[in-house]
Amino acid sequence: MNQKDKIVLMSCCAPCACGAITQLKEQGADFIVLFYNPNIFPMTEYQKRLDEQIKYCESLGVKYHVGDYNHDEWLKLVCGLESEPERGKRCSECFKMRFAWGATWAADNRYNKITSVFGVSKHKDQSQVDAAAHGFGLEYVPFNWDETLRQKINCESDFYRQKYCGCEFSQRKN
Repeated sequence: MNQKDKIVLMSCCAPCACGAITQLKEQGADFIVLFYNPNIFPMTEYQKRLDEQIKYCESLGVKYHVGDYNHDEWLKLVCGLESEPERGKRCSECFKMRFAWGATWAADNRYNKITSVFGVSKHKDQSQVDAAAHGFGLEYVPFNWDETLRQKINCESDFYRQKYCGCEFSQRKN
């Protein structure tokens, strides 16, 4: 990434994003953390994850933006895919929805690249995330996040840690 790049980092939660945020900050990147997660359910869970993300960004002086929580729209998108397993079609559609929204937001706000930590979780598949990220008119940057750094920050933090991906359908499987 070069000095002219303005990067949107899509985040699902602070425990997954902390390493990437720290790496981008240490590299001097011009970036913003975008929290757009209409898939997270219930609202209390969404709020816990959002609060942790904001707390971490503010502790580092990192810019962030929070998208609308439109869970009903997300439910319409995945209608008929409720029984899909984790890493199945429901996840692909969820990633596509979030990347489409993120790419539109990025373009509207003069960012030229997008990346994410959606594949960091043990519940997800990075290749599925990468496949869902293309076709939205914005350059997707697949990034090899430093897993050791992420784990170190998580060990040193008091982050709220969730036990499931975020949607009610993944929660039922646990």
